[in-house]
Amino acid sequence: MKAGMLKENSLKGKNILITGGGTGLGKSMSAYFLKLGANVIIGSRNANKIKQCVKEFSIEFPNQITGISCDVRNYDDIKKIIDYGESKFGLINGVVNNAAGNFISPTERLSPNAFSVIIDIVLKGTCNMSLAIGKKWLKNDIKGTMLNIVTTYAWTGSGYVVPSAVSKAGVLALTRSLAVEWGKKGIRSNAIAPGPFPTKGAWDRLFPKIIQEKFILKDRIPLNRVGEHHELTNLAGYLMSDYSSFINGEVITIDGGEWLKSGGEFNWLDKIPSEMWDGIEGSIRGERKS
Repeated sequence: MKAGMLKENSLKGKNILITGGGTGLGKSMSAYFLKLGANVIIGSRNANKIKQCVKEFSIEFPNQITGISCDVRNYDDIKKIIDYGESKFGLINGVVNNAAGNFISPTERLSPNAFSVIIDIVLKGTCNMSLAIGKKWLKNDIKGTMLNIVTTYAWTGSGYVVPSAVSKAGVLALTRSLAVEWGKKGIRSNAIAPGPFPTKGAWDRLFPKIIQEKFILKDRIPLNRVGEHHELTNLAGYLMSDYSSFINGEVITIDGGEWLKSGGEFNWLDKIPSEMWDGIEGSIRGERKS
């Protein structure tokens, strides 16, 4: 990981629970939060990955990391990990809803169960955690911070990932709704909408080798590259810190401009070679004169 942007101990005194915190971007966020002084509780359905991750982080941060298996679809599991984290570090005051599931497929090929699996993990799981931790924060007058991981297609929709689009749109609405309802109690709710950040596992499901060979993903991005994990973790660290204490109900896109490029009606014109533009310009001028 490259050097972080925040001061040392910027998250000191924070007890942060991260779902999906043992792999991919969740693991990267966990590592950065630990470096900033936070105590971190990680949850994942895969008990072995949690155990391995805790063991790895414990070498450098022996008294700051813990975790147990947790299926966010199960409300009892959510309560269990919250209770477990509090038994280790005290009251949790930060949550990152990062657990997710996704795959590409034409919608007509999906079974009802395929829809249910994604919606249950992404939307229901985030709702479960938000409700469980929110009740505890309100009861104990804790000014908590919630960070949800959404996508840029949460507000546009997208073909071929319809269950995910439906779920992330719901999480986006949840983020903004709770920001208003619970903000008066000092509870902040924000979201990050990442673009392409390669991770092991999830990346290969969304961009299998046959797709990667046919489409050059970075060509969709104005900065002509994919994201690096430290770029997202810096943003996440800031949003979980007190430096961002007046940011509430916000969704920050970090995608190198990919969403803007793909959203513009005429952005496809970048495929026209520069030498063709002289002819195009002449043709347009001719039409104006006629």
